[in-house]
Amino acid sequence: MNEQIQLMIDWIETNFKNKFSLDELSNYMGYSPYYCSFKFHQITGISIRRYILLRRLYLSTEDLANNKKIIDIAFDYGYSSHEAYSRAFKNIFGINPREYQLNKFPVQSIVKLNINKNGEWNKMNISKKIEVEKLRHDRSELFDKDVLHILNGQVMYEEFNNNRLMGESDYAPFNEAMCVNETTDQTFDKEFILIRAVGHHEPVERYMEKVIAPLANLFNKEYKCIVLWFGEDMFCQMNLLTILAYLEQSGYEGKVFLNSFREDEFKVNQTELKLGPYHSVYKEVLVNHAKPSHEVMPVLYQAINIYLDMLNEDNPVVKYINKNKALSTKEMINRLFERFPTIGYGDLQYIELINKNR
Repeated sequence: MNEQIQLMIDWIETNFKNKFSLDELSNYMGYSPYYCSFKFHQITGISIRRYILLRRLYLSTEDLANNKKIIDIAFDYGYSSHEAYSRAFKNIFGINPREYQLNKFPVQSIVKLNINKNGEWNKMNISKKIEVEKLRHDRSELFDKDVLHILNGQVMYEEFNNNRLMGESDYAPFNEAMCVNETTDQTFDKEFILIRAVGHHEPVERYMEKVIAPLANLFNKEYKCIVLWFGEDMFCQMNLLTILAYLEQSGYEGKVFLNSFREDEFKVNQTELKLGPYHSVYKEVLVNHAKPSHEVMPVLYQAINIYLDMLNEDNPVVKYINKNKALSTKEMINRLFERFPTIGYGDLQYIELINKNR
């Protein structure tokens, strides 16, 4: 069945700029429209129409970045007007196409689905050193001693620190999963540490050793610049939001850069951030579980929508688990990684969901 789904995906990808017809796809595949829709959603975890919507809008960001006329982009991707395209774009990315064209904010990548015979997504392995050298060429000041690089997780930290990828700068990992469990208004204070430790079922001492101690330089040293290395997925973006909230809370006055990237393709999108709304957004989203009242960059906007969706008991991941209960836990985790890359959950988060819904 994976081969048939891949044929559907390939047909869709070659017909993006045509008006989509489920009947035409079903004729091409030799199956009924219902069967095509059902099997596509069962295998990929997303509906055909949702996949087409997201792919079209994501591909259109490349045309926007190349300063193509917005009305031409709208017609190219099957929209009846500039307004219809703008509404769809803002619904997904949180800003309108013109704002994106002017600012080139990072967005969450929505790449073509590729399923091999084992049902795994094909992944790219691009050298981090090559990408870092490009950064050194463009912004050599980010490699100085008075710069702190905060990396999402211990594995990334060890790779950067051991290889001194960012020169003589300081390095620190953020070893958290802020997309699960409760949190507090103030970040990294005693109440925060207690609540987060309880949520992770860890002693406070162990939590401090794992999460707080590695961030000592952030708390105790002054830096002219802080560079945040966080992936596009929801898991990483909620961690990013927490760090940004702390920088505002602590009155940090230096420069802040976000180096955003996909986990399967280390191509860095670098953006200078202006502090201001993030502590409020952190409290609205992670504390109160509500949509933010402030406008945020598209990649964070997309992640917030995923985060809030995952709080629902009938979220897409739970539905997928319930439909595939016959799978072993190991196979289920592998499939969840493949089907839901924009969520970014790790083994522990998925195991908890699997156990809860079996």
